[in-house]
Amino acid sequence: MSSKTSSTEFLATGRRKTSTARVRIKQGTGIYVINGKDYSEYCSTEQFKKIVLSPLVTVDMIGGVDVSVNVSGGGGAGQAGAIRHGLSRALEKMDSELRVPLKKDGHMRRDPRKIERKKTGQPGARKRFQFSKR
Repeated sequence: MSSKTSSTEFLATGRRKTSTARVRIKQGTGIYVINGKDYSEYCSTEQFKKIVLSPLVTVDMIGGVDVSVNVSGGGGAGQAGAIRHGLSRALEKMDSELRVPLKKDGHMRRDPRKIERKKTGQPGARKRFQFSKR
């Protein structure tokens, strides 16, 4: 990678549940690509589209940056959350003044919630087998 591209392109990683998103942003016309597809084509529901765009809406930069994302692991909700987290971190790298509004809206925090493991002697993580007194 040449030094010219590294100065204008900002990289960040976002995570949520078991998903990981590698986000690249640069000044541009508002192109938003996730795994080689347009974001509106990749996101299956309106809610996911909203989550993926939320950092740009917060800092009012929807048409100002080109976003390229590689995301893997997990399902739709986890991937959308990972993209949101990575995009927020990349925007902060681009302009440190954006940290305050992004943090205020909760975009900078990595959501720590993961699926609890199944325990032995139980059918699930918390559910117990039926108890019989007699």
